[in-house]
Amino acid sequence: MPTMPKFQLEWDKTGEHFYETGIDRGVHYPISANGTYDKGSAWNGLSAVTESPSGAEPTAVWANNSKYLNLYSAEEFGATLEAYTYPDSFAECDGSAELVTGVYVGQQPRKMFGLTYRTKIGNDTEGEAHGYKIHIIYGCKASPSERSYSTTNDSPEASAMSWELSTTPIAVAGMNPVASLTIDSRKVDADKLAAFEQILYGTAATTGANPTEAIDARLPLPDEIVELLGE
Repeated sequence: MPTMPKFQLEWDKTGEHFYETGIDRGVHYPISANGTYDKGSAWNGLSAVTESPSGAEPTAVWANNSKYLNLYSAEEFGATLEAYTYPDSFAECDGSAELVTGVYVGQQPRKMFGLTYRTKIGNDTEGEAHGYKIHIIYGCKASPSERSYSTTNDSPEASAMSWELSTTPIAVAGMNPVASLTIDSRKVDADKLAAFEQILYGTAATTGANPTEAIDARLPLPDEIVELLGE
């Protein structure tokens, strides 16, 4: 009877049944006049982000009665954002402006912003504690959204909102311009990631012998992220 070969590849190893789930730690970052993203605000009620890349469509080029090559169109990044509420800082990005305190008007210019959120990575041994990914989207603009309000009844539901996001890519050294970036906690140095998250989410003021002031959350650009998390 022939000896069965031992394969180099292995399937379904313990601890390698990975999956991705959930969404939390949403943060909205308005863009400033100099192109930086400062003073992030926690986005409570963020329920879903559907990433929708588009483009990269092939156009066949024919020569000598056969297909010579494929040319691909530029790829674009868009998303659909769903939430039950949004931070005050997002109002201007949604085409609203405050006339006086508490009085808002719509149909105003929509400002650009950045967005981050986190998804959890689970496996068959640690569950959702295995790791997480931080998703970053730059150069976002939100399109007007439809909103529906209905009477309270015996099956109450919270009113949900959604926005279609388009993006404008930004420069990255040595790469094509990008609009999205993902950080995998399983592959980044833990200490560097902790320091990076203090920038991303801000730090609270402390008291005691050496008090410190609170530092606002901000969204670093890709080249700075490379410096912060690189080897």
